[in-house]
Formats: sequence, C-alpha cells, structure tokens
Amino acid sequence: MTNQANGLAGAEALDLAGKHLVLGLSGGIACYKAAELCRALIKAGATVQVVMTEAAEQFITPVTMQALSGRPVYTSQWDSREPNSMAHINLSREADAILVAPMSADFMAKLLHGRADDLLSLMCLARPIDKVPLLVAPAMNREMYAHPATQRNFVQLEADGAKVLGVGNGFQACGETGDGRMLEPEQLLEDIIAFFAPKVLAGQRVLVTAGPTYEAIDPVRGITNLSSGKMGFAIARAAREAGAEVTLVAGPVSLPTPRGVTRIDVRSAQNMLEAVVEQAHDATVFIATAAVADWRPAAPSTQKLKKDGSGRAPQLGFTENADILATLAQSPRGKSGALFCVGFAAESHDLVANAQAKRLRKGVPLLVGNIGPATFGRDDNALLLVDAQGTQELPRASKRELARKLIADIARRTRTESQKT
Repeated sequence: MTNQANGLAGAEALDLAGKHLVLGLSGGIACYKAAELCRALIKAGATVQVVMTEAAEQFITPVTMQALSGRPVYTSQWDSREPNSMAHINLSREADAILVAPMSADFMAKLLHGRADDLLSLMCLARPIDKVPLLVAPAMNREMYAHPATQRNFVQLEADGAKVLGVGNGFQACGETGDGRMLEPEQLLEDIIAFFAPKVLAGQRVLVTAGPTYEAIDPVRGITNLSSGKMGFAIARAAREAGAEVTLVAGPVSLPTPRGVTRIDVRSAQNMLEAVVEQAHDATVFIATAAVADWRPAAPSTQKLKKDGSGRAPQLGFTENADILATLAQSPRGKSGALFCVGFAAESHDLVANAQAKRLRKGVPLLVGNIGPATFGRDDNALLLVDAQGTQELPRASKRELARKLIADIARRTRTESQKT
C-alpha cells in the first residue's frame, strides 16, 4: 500500500471521531458480525463500549469483544466495577448513541414492553431519549421477521423514537433463505456514519449522474472513456448522508450502490438523457459528474465489423449527442432556479478559462473542475469550484471527503437561493 493510500485511509478513519457508542449484543448467531462491526467502528474513530446479554454470550465470548473494543465488556447490571452499582445509568449517560446489533425478536419485544431484566434492556429504558438515540439492527429467521407481531413491533419501536436500520436478504444459519439477516458490518457502518452527519440537504431530492457512457460501433465494440464513476458515487453517498433523497444514474461501472441511494443503470448518452429527464421533474439539485460522450456513431453496425484484408479501416460517421447538463439547466425549472444545476469539467489545459467558459455555455451557477493530473480511477482528487464570483479550490483529498465538502457548499448555495425567493 502506498503512503498516499495510507494517508487517505487515515483521513476516512475520522468519520466517527469523538463519538462514543455503546454496542449492545442480544442473542443470535449474527453476534459473529458484531465482532467485525466493532472493529469497523473503532477504525472509523469511535470508542466502543460493548454490553452483552446472557443469551449473546452463548454465541460469542466477552473476551473476544473486549479484545476487539479495547475496553472491559459489561454483562450484568450487578457489575462490581461500578461503585454506585448503576452501570445502566453510568454507561448510557456517556454514550452518543446505543446500537443494538444484533437485535433479536425477543429483545425487541422486551424493548416494546419496557421490560428491563438485564443490563442492556435497562440501559435502553434508562437512556435520556432526547440525548442518546437508540439504533437497532434486527437479526432473526425469515418467518420470525415476517410474523405480524414482529412487524407491529417494528412500527411501534420507530414510533417510540428508535432508528431501525433494516435487514438483509439471503441465506440464513437455519438453512432457509429470505429477509431477516443482520446487515453486513460495512452496511451498518455506512448507516451509522450517515446517522451522525449534519442533515444540510434534508427535504431535498438530488439527482446525480456518474461514470462513462458507451456508444456502440457494432454489437461488440464501442466508444467510451476511463471514468470510474468514483466521484459521482461519492457525491451520491454524501448527499444521502446529508439527508437528501438521492437518485443515481450510472453509466457502465462496477461500483457498489451507496446505502439508501436509488440507482438507475444506463449505457449510452441517449439512455442517460432519457433517465435524467424522467427523474428530474421533482429534483431540486442536479449534479452532472458523468463523463458523457460528445459524439456517437451515426449508424452503428448490426453485425461485427471484420477486417477484409484490404488494409482499409471502416469509415465511421458521427453525430453529436445531446447535452444533458445544458438540457436541464435551460429547462423551465433550471432557469427558474427550482432545479439547481452543477456541472463537472475534466480539462487537459487552461482549467479556469475553459471551466468558466463551459459554465456560461451550459448556463449553470456552479461548475466543478478536476485539478490535474487526470483523476480517472483514482481515490483522490482536487477540485476547483467555479461560479460567477470567481474560483475556490478544494485541496487534494479523498473523493469521499471532497464529495462531503462539495455537498456542504451546494447546501449553502441552495439555502441562499431559497432565501432570495
């Protein structure tokens, strides 16, 4: 691993810096995932205090969780380490949040009825509701999950103020397949980071394009570019963290969909235009990060073009693709400011001049320039924000960190625009 990669990983490890979490384990085979989750939370900068029920100890030992968390594990409300014998009060008052993962069906029912016959349920009941949020990651058999009583409990638990993080679908330890699996540790980590992020785009609907487009020459060949989609996916994730409802229109890339983001996969520039126009009718922010092909073959061959031995290359005629960003910026909603449009520019030279000219040509209030060298495929970047007042540089950092800074800037700009109207 390079020094640069190490530095970026270190920067992202601060996602939960300063947060103190109580990680509660109730009984279930998914306790094995809690071990990996504990490590992930600590790598993200949090301190983690583990509290286990007696049932959880049947699946994983306190010794394991103590080794991973670096703190003594609590298993009893009668723990003699607390001089006042009030571990349920002391531990809950120190926490920024209590996360129960896994949460069994039995433990959820206990929470719903206010039962408090072990340390973890005592803590959940005794926590200051307005100061210490409760997050739960359910884990149970698919039939238990689907049972009407369980579904009623989920509804009531959220009505009581808890945040239910959802479940996964797949193979279960019992041998059955379906809903009820505890989410994977990396999914839970993403949800927890999003939970603590400032909701500067709450109530907004953000539309993002990402990745390259592919313009077919024949059934097996085409014209594309080296865009990885990483910047656009990072922006979609950051917008979701900021509280927005996010739709991501992605060209052909192999990247996992950010949690909580609706993804639409497309192939060509025309496909992308059609998807964007369809999704833009109630969007409030449009961020065009995709590297869209300017031209496409005018008449793609329906059969593979083969060499005929003459040494002559096929003659390809090209036609210009529609300008997706300009189309939305010049629409009635774009012109009125109801849709705040942001463009991206990847220039090989004269970045400021070319970016400013592109901003004016497209008719957008903000254009973001990639500061070279080429960033396709990299995990880091440096950005130049170009608007009518001039430029502002966002120094080189991970694309994830830059995405958060850009989203914060867009939130500030959209607030300013709404105040004007």
